[in-house]
Amino acid sequence: MSLPSGFGGGGGDKALSMSLRDTIRLAWADPELRQRLTFVMMMFAVFAFGVHVPVPIPGVRAADVQKAMEGSLFDAINAFGGGALRRLSIFALGLQPYITASIIIQILYTAVPKWKQEMQDGGEYARSQQNKKTRLLSIVICLLQGVGFLKMLGAYSPQIATMSLGLQFITLLFWTAGAMFMLWLGEQISEKGIGNGISLMIFAGIILSLPNQTERLWKGYQDGIVHFYSVIIVVALFVAATWFIVYFTTAQRRIPVQHMRRMVGTKMMGGQTSYLPLSVNMAGVMPIIFAVSLIGMPYQFATMVGGQKTPLGNFLINVAGWLNPNSPSLVQALVASVFYTALIFFFTYFWTAIQYNVEDIANNLKRGGSFIPGVRPGKQTKDFLDGVISRITVVGAAFISVVALLQYVSWRVSGIPANLVNTIGGTSLLILVSVALETMRQIEANLLMKQYGS
Repeated sequence: MSLPSGFGGGGGDKALSMSLRDTIRLAWADPELRQRLTFVMMMFAVFAFGVHVPVPIPGVRAADVQKAMEGSLFDAINAFGGGALRRLSIFALGLQPYITASIIIQILYTAVPKWKQEMQDGGEYARSQQNKKTRLLSIVICLLQGVGFLKMLGAYSPQIATMSLGLQFITLLFWTAGAMFMLWLGEQISEKGIGNGISLMIFAGIILSLPNQTERLWKGYQDGIVHFYSVIIVVALFVAATWFIVYFTTAQRRIPVQHMRRMVGTKMMGGQTSYLPLSVNMAGVMPIIFAVSLIGMPYQFATMVGGQKTPLGNFLINVAGWLNPNSPSLVQALVASVFYTALIFFFTYFWTAIQYNVEDIANNLKRGGSFIPGVRPGKQTKDFLDGVISRITVVGAAFISVVALLQYVSWRVSGIPANLVNTIGGTSLLILVSVALETMRQIEANLLMKQYGS
């Protein structure tokens, strides 16, 4: 089970060889690629329709809940789901349960020796069992997350807080079915469309949330809350952040690899020099997702245990304030930002260690008769690669930290309320850029294959 493309980072040549206009023009001119792209758009349309289909809860109006939730923790959740949660949609849970389940299962398959060996030796059957476990765990997480959402929504809506157990069960059933249907849509895109379907569904959710974000920003300008110069600052930050993300997402450290000559029949093969590409942003967006999940837990638990009405809830809310980089208090925001950055560095190293087995890379080079010039095969190659990856990881973690903190700094710099600029930086923009670049690379790869095949 591999994570959605654009989430986990990795090697490979990440540079685009054609302009966006040329890539789209050539892809649309090809009948097969045009059909695949059309299918992706159709699946996006189904997703957009489902976002606007609310769960039928008697006595509860989605518009009332949406108004009560503005400026709350749910703004960040809505940014990923196209606003499905604020509409109480059947897609309210989104793909987050599946992503969480994928992460857990992949870590277990790396950490548990028995499962790791089964994956290495089991082939297609082992992959199907891994997918089955991921789906079962996704359903469990859907139910748990759904219960948590109902508890949190109850703080904003008395009708939801007093729902009967039967209505709660029906709501959870709708949400779980919606999340699994979204997973099916993503799989259909991967099979019949172009690119990684799960990543593209998350990409579509963020795109769907942008009009609401723009509308709120424009309304703030009309009401005099947002000044014109603040809008200019926001646009400039958005453009700068996008360039910054593109630059570091495509940046690589290329390690030269020399292939030894050998006789194959009567011909001399090998002897060429290639390179081993190591992406600067190896961990992708995963460290931010882990870190955000951790710093958001105290507030979620506080809401579930009654919030400020209970001593435990009040204590957890105070803890959440010191862990929130968006806190109005500058002192709390600074402490939270340092802690947030430390978490990102920790999870960047953790995820890179899981994804990159330096010993396997060194052994594969040795078995293939390849070596890094000036470095002896075996242990010396392993130590060399370990040192290079460690240094790259520092740069990658620093890059992710800057992007993650930008959304918490931008509103202080521009003077715009925080809930109006939460897509300038952070996870949303990083996912948008990463998935867009990866999809364009796959379209280019298809065009190249057709060119060589003709």
